[in-house]
Amino acid sequence: MKLSIVIPAYNVQETLKECLDSVLGQTLDDFEVIVINDGSTDATEEMLSDYAERNPGRLYYQTVENGGQGRARNIGMELAKGEYIGFTDSDDWIEPDMFEKLLRLAEDEGSDIAVCDVLAHFPDGTTEMERNWREDRVMGAVGHPNNKLFRRELLRDIRFPEEKLWYEDAEFTAIAIHRAKKISHLAEPLYHYRRGLPSTMNNSNAEKNLDILTVMQHLEDELLPDARDDFEFLVLNHVLLDAVKRVQAMDVPEKKQVIWLMREYVKDKIPHLGRCRSFQEETRNRRLIMKLHYDGLQDLAAALLKLRA
Repeated sequence: MKLSIVIPAYNVQETLKECLDSVLGQTLDDFEVIVINDGSTDATEEMLSDYAERNPGRLYYQTVENGGQGRARNIGMELAKGEYIGFTDSDDWIEPDMFEKLLRLAEDEGSDIAVCDVLAHFPDGTTEMERNWREDRVMGAVGHPNNKLFRRELLRDIRFPEEKLWYEDAEFTAIAIHRAKKISHLAEPLYHYRRGLPSTMNNSNAEKNLDILTVMQHLEDELLPDARDDFEFLVLNHVLLDAVKRVQAMDVPEKKQVIWLMREYVKDKIPHLGRCRSFQEETRNRRLIMKLHYDGLQDLAAALLKLRA
């Protein structure tokens, strides 16, 4: 088996058909689709049963007690037979040739991971390109696992955290990228991602954003001491920049305390921001926002970002 595509599914009856049709319509021949129904209470299981009956030998599903997306993906990986593993979320969809192109790229270049771009779709019909790639820094690809193809051997002992953490994707992809010997990028938006839908990352639970600190602790154990520069890059971009910005946009009383805890964490790991190589290599605008967040001036940072929008 050349490829296994793992899909976690939880109460996605409205979007599941589009997802499965796009995955089953891949231009490859030698692949399997493994869907883990994570305790859905809507019509998801009935739909999966119908798809499995109509696609014997191609699509398999297993229903498990609800345990979160990370656990569902891990179960799917354990069942996978493919030489390569890809992931798709059940509320997204992919181009028909996505995995054929990524597989060809990985095999041609001998890559452990092949990455494509993402096209985000908003409820108002607008779209936005998300490259999720930096030529100067492979850790810039940390985030989505769904726009990537992984050599199965690379993932032999890498799993998603199962504590129902936010930012679980960042932990999984960071470890995989750190251990990969070669990563290739295809500058085409082959993965389609729905933005603005209700999700774990799209609500007003400010304190849950502190999960990023747990993830960073896991990554510290993985990356240090050999890859300190990569670790500091992740702290700056995923804690100081993105997580602080996300919490600052919330209208909840606890956000100041949450941001303070994030700042204290960053200052503990990077006590001299100006001397940090990863900070020095960022663009002028990103350095400005990071510095304002570092100094507790997130209100000013938010105002500046609003002016530039």
